Amino acid sequence: MTALVPVSAPKPPARVYPNGSERPGRGVVPGLGVPRKLIETMPAVYQEDDFFTRRLTEGLDECLAPIMSTLDCLSAYVDPYLTPTDFLDWLASWVSMVLDETWAEDRRRATLAHAVELYKMRGTAAGMRAEVQIFTGGAVEINESGGCVWSATPGGEFPGEPSPRLAVRVIVNDDTAVSERAVNAIVSAAKPAHVVHAVEVVKR
Repeated sequence: MTALVPVSAPKPPARVYPNGSERPGRGVVPGLGVPRKLIETMPAVYQEDDFFTRRLTEGLDECLAPIMSTLDCLSAYVDPYLTPTDFLDWLASWVSMVLDETWAEDRRRATLAHAVELYKMRGTAAGMRAEVQIFTGGAVEINESGGCVWSATPGGEFPGEPSPRLAVRVIVNDDTAVSERAVNAIVSAAKPAHVVHAVEVVKR
């Protein structure tokens, strides 16, 4: 007698969504409802047509549901702390800011949230200190050659040093978690172009 060999049922083909993948992308949310169905906005004579009109509008409801949901949650899309991750760069473009993809997501969001405030202090030691602190979460020490003084006597000595220089020291709990290269890029973008600089990241 021939033994019966169990045969597993064939695996059903994976559903491919309109974005070309097996996972639903933005705009495709299966089962998402709408605040008000289209059929409810139509004249009574169409609402009575259960076979064609109702089924047609139900299909349109499924297509419009993601749009309605996006509009209802529009305020979240423009909030740096709530916007989806793939919207961060788009939101940063609103304030002419380029976010490095190697930065931690929470740091990217915090930098974007303080963008306007940082632009007000751009080019100053205070602005650079704030920007580096937001990115690293550490204490920032800045040593610069510039200076400012006033005098009622003409011909006085100028403050600071003749050669412009800048040294930035970042003190953090874990120096391996902060990229010195990324900090250097931040300082390069925030300082005046003619000022030479040095960056150091040390452990507390």
